[in-house]
Amino acid sequence: MSEKITIYFEGKPVTVDAGVTVAVAVLEHSHSHNEGNYTSINPVSGERRGPNCLMGVCFECMVTIDGVPNQQSCLIVARDGMKVERQTHMQETL
Repeated sequence: MSEKITIYFEGKPVTVDAGVTVAVAVLEHSHSHNEGNYTSINPVSGERRGPNCLMGVCFECMVTIDGVPNQQSCLIVARDGMKVERQTHMQETL
Protein backbone atom coordinates (compact mmCIF):
# COMPACT_ATOMS: atom_id res chain seq x y z
CA MET A 1 0.00 0.00 0.00
CA SER A 2 1.39 3.38 -1.05
CA GLU A 3 1.69 6.42 1.19
CA LYS A 4 -0.97 9.06 0.46
CA ILE A 5 -0.64 12.84 0.42
CA THR A 6 -3.17 15.63 -0.04
CA ILE A 7 -2.79 18.47 -2.51
CA TYR A 8 -5.35 21.20 -3.16
CA PHE A 9 -6.43 21.46 -6.78
CA GLU A 10 -8.61 24.44 -7.59
CA GLY A 11 -9.17 24.74 -3.83
CA LYS A 12 -10.42 21.16 -3.39
CA PRO A 13 -8.48 18.54 -1.42
CA VAL A 14 -7.21 15.71 -3.60
CA THR A 15 -5.62 12.59 -2.12
CA VAL A 16 -2.95 10.99 -4.31
CA ASP A 17 -0.10 8.50 -4.00
CA ALA A 18 3.14 10.03 -2.76
CA GLY A 19 5.71 10.30 -5.54
CA VAL A 20 3.37 11.10 -8.45
CA THR A 21 3.82 14.24 -10.50
CA VAL A 22 1.39 17.11 -10.30
CA ALA A 23 0.25 16.28 -13.86
CA VAL A 24 -0.69 12.73 -12.85
CA ALA A 25 -2.50 13.99 -9.74
CA VAL A 26 -4.51 16.53 -11.78
CA LEU A 27 -5.36 14.02 -14.51
CA GLU A 28 -6.47 11.37 -12.02
CA HIS A 29 -8.64 13.85 -10.12
CA SER A 30 -10.12 15.49 -13.22
CA HIS A 31 -10.95 12.14 -14.80
CA SER A 32 -12.60 10.71 -11.68
CA HIS A 33 -14.68 13.88 -11.15
CA ASN A 34 -15.58 14.52 -14.81
CA GLU A 35 -13.98 17.96 -14.68
CA GLY A 36 -12.12 17.70 -17.96
CA ASN A 37 -8.51 16.61 -18.26
CA TYR A 38 -6.81 19.96 -18.67
CA THR A 39 -4.34 22.06 -16.75
CA SER A 40 -4.40 25.32 -18.68
CA ILE A 41 -6.24 27.36 -21.26
CA ASN A 42 -4.41 28.58 -24.36
CA PRO A 43 -4.29 32.40 -24.13
CA VAL A 44 -4.74 32.85 -27.89
CA SER A 45 -7.33 30.25 -28.90
CA GLY A 46 -9.05 29.69 -25.55
CA GLU A 47 -8.59 25.94 -26.09
CA ARG A 48 -8.19 23.72 -23.04
CA ARG A 49 -4.71 22.19 -22.88
CA GLY A 50 -3.35 19.34 -20.81
CA PRO A 51 -0.26 17.25 -20.30
CA ASN A 52 0.82 15.83 -23.63
CA CYS A 53 4.41 14.58 -23.63
CA LEU A 54 4.76 14.09 -19.84
CA MET A 55 8.50 14.77 -20.08
CA GLY A 56 8.83 18.56 -20.14
CA VAL A 57 9.10 19.21 -23.86
CA CYS A 58 5.69 20.49 -24.96
CA PHE A 59 4.83 22.97 -22.15
CA GLU A 60 1.12 22.08 -22.42
CA CYS A 61 0.82 21.22 -18.73
CA MET A 62 1.50 24.66 -17.24
CA VAL A 63 -0.10 25.35 -13.86
CA THR A 64 0.27 27.72 -10.95
CA ILE A 65 1.73 26.01 -7.88
CA ASP A 66 1.68 27.71 -4.50
CA GLY A 67 1.15 31.06 -6.24
CA VAL A 68 4.03 30.61 -8.71
CA PRO A 69 2.81 30.62 -12.34
CA ASN A 70 4.16 28.78 -15.38
CA GLN A 71 5.13 25.56 -13.63
CA GLN A 72 5.44 22.41 -15.74
CA SER A 73 3.21 19.99 -13.85
CA CYS A 74 4.74 16.93 -15.51
CA LEU A 75 8.17 17.65 -14.02
CA ILE A 76 7.15 18.49 -10.44
CA VAL A 77 6.48 15.82 -7.85
CA ALA A 78 3.36 16.54 -5.81
CA ARG A 79 4.00 17.25 -2.15
CA ASP A 80 1.63 17.30 0.79
CA GLY A 81 -0.24 20.60 1.12
CA MET A 82 0.66 21.88 -2.35
CA LYS A 83 -1.86 24.32 -3.88
CA VAL A 84 -2.36 23.83 -7.62
CA GLU A 85 -4.48 26.01 -9.90
CA ARG A 86 -5.22 25.71 -13.60
CA GLN A 87 -3.55 28.44 -15.54
CA THR A 88 -5.82 30.48 -17.76
CA HIS A 89 -3.10 32.56 -19.38
CA MET A 90 0.68 32.84 -19.50
CA GLN A 91 1.97 35.03 -16.72
CA GLU A 92 5.21 36.93 -16.58
CA THR A 93 7.63 35.83 -13.90
CA LEU A 94 10.18 38.15 -12.34
